[in-house]
Amino acid sequence: MAAMVLAATRLLRGSGSWGRSRLRFGDPAYRRFSSGGAYPNIPLSSPLPGVPKPVFATVDGQEKFETKVTTLDNGLRVASQNKFGQFCTVGILINSGSRYEAKYLSGIAHFLEKLAFSSTDRFDSKDEILLTLEKHGGICDCQTSRDTTMYAVSADSKGLDTVVGLLADVVLHPRLTDEEIEMTRMAVQFELEDLNMRPDPEPLLTEMIHEAAYRENTVGLHRFCPVENIGKIDRDVLHSYLRNYYTPDRMVLAGVGVEHTQLVECARKYLLGTRPAWGTGAAVHVDRSVAQYTGGIVKLERDMSNVSLGPTPFPELTHIMIGLESCSFLEGDFIPFAVLNMMMGGGGSFSAGGPGKGMFTRLYLNVLNRHHWMYNATSYHHSYEDTGLLCIHASADPRQVREMVEIITREFVLMAGTVDVVELERAKTQLMSMLMMNLEARPVIFEDVGRQVLATRSRKLPHELCALICDVKPEDIKRVASKMLRGKPAVAALGDLSELPAYEHVQTALASRDGRLPRTYRLFR
Repeated sequence: MAAMVLAATRLLRGSGSWGRSRLRFGDPAYRRFSSGGAYPNIPLSSPLPGVPKPVFATVDGQEKFETKVTTLDNGLRVASQNKFGQFCTVGILINSGSRYEAKYLSGIAHFLEKLAFSSTDRFDSKDEILLTLEKHGGICDCQTSRDTTMYAVSADSKGLDTVVGLLADVVLHPRLTDEEIEMTRMAVQFELEDLNMRPDPEPLLTEMIHEAAYRENTVGLHRFCPVENIGKIDRDVLHSYLRNYYTPDRMVLAGVGVEHTQLVECARKYLLGTRPAWGTGAAVHVDRSVAQYTGGIVKLERDMSNVSLGPTPFPELTHIMIGLESCSFLEGDFIPFAVLNMMMGGGGSFSAGGPGKGMFTRLYLNVLNRHHWMYNATSYHHSYEDTGLLCIHASADPRQVREMVEIITREFVLMAGTVDVVELERAKTQLMSMLMMNLEARPVIFEDVGRQVLATRSRKLPHELCALICDVKPEDIKRVASKMLRGKPAVAALGDLSELPAYEHVQTALASRDGRLPRTYRLFR
């Protein structure tokens, strides 16, 4: 034991043979390396001889922020944004979604999302598509919203021709085999079950608030396929829909990190004069309806006591979402509404603080900080090309639903009150920060370019949007909020609704000066 202690002591002190060799050989070697023997007397401010010159991103020439747009002979638009880097994101955005399903079985867009990147005329299976993309380090994705369907691929820029050809095949020549449709039915069924079981009810509440706000029209139609339609949607139904909405004049081929001329050449090669799988008949049943805001209430009574069991189960909560019509993203008031939404902010009661977390937004300061029993209070703004919806989601114990609703209606009424200059500047700064931070990511730039060009045939650049945000004044916030409060509310409620106020009482509270619900008196409790 003593010998082991002595050996360890020598190692630590450097008195053993290992320590002597380290002192003899290690230090001079380190000094020779640090003295820069390979490049003597070259200051750090000068480039090293024999080393290739590095290439850096610049803002000159083609690296400017301009978005180039070209329209092909068939009406398809090609939009590109140059961005420094080895990889690109390319995709096709289509003016198609659940809002156009009024004359069809509801759920077609949901089906098409799940069927994306399946077998085509050129590719026998999804695996073959993925293997082709892997050769260029690529990944693919398809997303549908209420008004847009987006097929996208991120891959090495050198594989641009392959990527555009693959996208054209996926969009225009899907096989839609019986086996694929049956697999999609199972996937949709599973997603609907998951939607109803998940502890976070936000996607379901968003669906409900749209249904209440736009009763049976456009963006109020179901985004998810109803259970009763799963077995009814087949190849003929899908082809009927695709024939009307997957037309070149409703499409944008967008690319980020690519040369515009090269992207246009690929578009002409693969997307011009191509006969789609459903034929070339003229579109005859295109729905051009404008969204009609109706207001109203959608309730779903449900036992929420066991949504998340386990060591730390979720408490039983009732969820309420109240919304009012705002404006479309094409209107001038869109920016003031975006600032107002950021000013309201909010989140969950458990959120940690820190820079940029919105701890000074109104829903934190006036609601979550003052009412400890409220589990959540968050503001959302949904905007489309012909309408918009600003809403607040709140959740609390079922016994305090009435008080929670009154707190939210009071916050809506206060939007049209005095706006503090400091809170307004903070909201504007946070909105600009979020905008610029998100636009650092190539896929986000791609989606921004595609959606703007699809809606307006051009693109507002980030510095233009920031200038518009900076111009928002307190009177702008007060004006748009006052206009919004004159409309009927939309209400979505989920959970134990025994204490939920009547819809007419919510409407009365929003029309009052203080946002209070009418007093009710009960003889018996």
